[in-house]
Amino acid sequence: MAKKKEDKNQKPKVAKELDGMEVNIDSFGEIQNSLSIDKINEFLNKNVDDKKLRDRDDLDNEEEE
Repeated sequence: MAKKKEDKNQKPKVAKELDGMEVNIDSFGEIQNSLSIDKINEFLNKNVDDKKLRDRDDLDNEEEE
C-alpha cells in the first residue's frame, strides 16, 4: 500500500477548548505557544487521568467543593 502524503498546511484536529492553539520552537529552543499555560493546565486537569494521583483521598474532597 502507498503511504498517504501529509499536507503541510493542514491543521491537526484538536479539542474545542484548545482551538487556535499554536506551538512553535524558537531559535533558542524555547517553546512559544499562543495559549496561556494556566489554560492548558486547566484543560489537562479536566481531561487527563494522572496515574500518580488516582488513589489520593485528599484530592477527591477538593473536586467536590
